[in-house]
Amino acid sequence: MGESKKLLEAFKLFDAANAQDPNTEVVEGKEYAKELLYAQRMTDTLSRFEPNASEALQLTARCQHICRWEIPRESYEMNRVGYLKWRQDLKKFHAEKASTLLKEVGYDEKTIERVHFLLLKKQLKKDEETQTLEDVICLVFLQYYYEPFLVKHDDAKMISILQKTWKKMSPKGQDSALQLTFSKKGAALLSKAMAS
Repeated sequence: MGESKKLLEAFKLFDAANAQDPNTEVVEGKEYAKELLYAQRMTDTLSRFEPNASEALQLTARCQHICRWEIPRESYEMNRVGYLKWRQDLKKFHAEKASTLLKEVGYDEKTIERVHFLLLKKQLKKDEETQTLEDVICLVFLQYYYEPFLVKHDDAKMISILQKTWKKMSPKGQDSALQLTFSKKGAALLSKAMAS
């Protein structure tokens, strides 16, 4: 993937914002700001999955969860309606935050609008880049967050989550997911989810 000067500058601003995350994750003994680590995982996964990704898609992957902690899940009703409202508000929040930083870097309106469009996940299954972004999100979840999730939820809930994840992915995304390494339980649940 090509890296323009502007792209690197935008990454720097996105990363500086995400480095403020008070939530942390420890990987191999090193502590990271949670959303900064997530953003880097998104970029790494995109570069493997779609090495020729456009600049707008690279930007979107890097800022997909920008400053997510500022709108905590607990500030919404703890039910399905509350969850969906939270997700919708987050998309708009990420899109606005990203647009402000991209203007600061000097990106043109067309690029900013495209990042905004992708962050809102418009035309999933129809727009190729929206679909690629969704595939990368699902792959990052499966590679880094799925196994820790297994400990917190029962099998029925995990199978439901896996089925929803699988449904959002393209055949290319699904093929990539099958190349990932899972624990014995993780692999068994994934097989169950795909079978039912």
